[in-house]
Amino acid sequence: MELKRNAFKHAIAEGKLQIGLWSSLASNISTEIIANAGFDWILLDTEHTPNEVPGIMSQLQAMVGGTASPIVRPAWNDAVLFKRFLDIGAQSLLVPYVQNAEEAQRAVDQTRYPPAGIRGVAASTRAGAYGRIKDYLKTADSEICLIAQVETPSAMGELEKIAEVDGVDGVFIGPSDLGAAMGHIGQAGHPEVQAALKDAVDRLKAVGKPAGILTVNPEEAERYVDWGYTFVAVGIDLLLLSKTADALAARFKG
Repeated sequence: MELKRNAFKHAIAEGKLQIGLWSSLASNISTEIIANAGFDWILLDTEHTPNEVPGIMSQLQAMVGGTASPIVRPAWNDAVLFKRFLDIGAQSLLVPYVQNAEEAQRAVDQTRYPPAGIRGVAASTRAGAYGRIKDYLKTADSEICLIAQVETPSAMGELEKIAEVDGVDGVFIGPSDLGAAMGHIGQAGHPEVQAALKDAVDRLKAVGKPAGILTVNPEEAERYVDWGYTFVAVGIDLLLLSKTADALAARFKG
């Protein structure tokens, strides 16, 4: 067997727009449904959801054969969490709260086998098709995608340094946390926050690094694409369910 090509990693490297969906429902059934909806990528979140490693594994299995590439967001920039998600087959990680180049470098190191990094070595994991990919340990690093999440004014001040760390494939700007840190909690659409988001993508384009973002507002999503964001999540599965359910109930219950 051969190592699976990371379609998302190569697409953003080539500057191809990737439209995604955030997944917070922690369900392999809902993940299987959205994985076949036509999106380019699905973010499986463990930072703000009750997702744990066994559940993420079942969701990765549910996504096999779908249109979307899976991205896993660990709860923290932690070597043990990274190791566990990589061993069950995640090839792309989005790392929250990266504040500077040193933290970005630590994240990269945690995804690479020695001597390039500190990822623990296990020979018969799902990632290596349970030992069937004979050269997995030698080739795995080449298909790992590492996205650093920047979400504070302090980190914005270090944006170029974070982006230029070798092994960082893209930078995701967290609009909600950034807005909160700027004094505009719950107001990602505030003009000052929007100006910061525009500044971020312009600076990332200048250093040749793909930028990503999340919004549940279609008009905002279109604006972010126009600004040059390369990977854009345009919704959250939980909100798709709740809003549709609310609207249906309201129609018939008044």
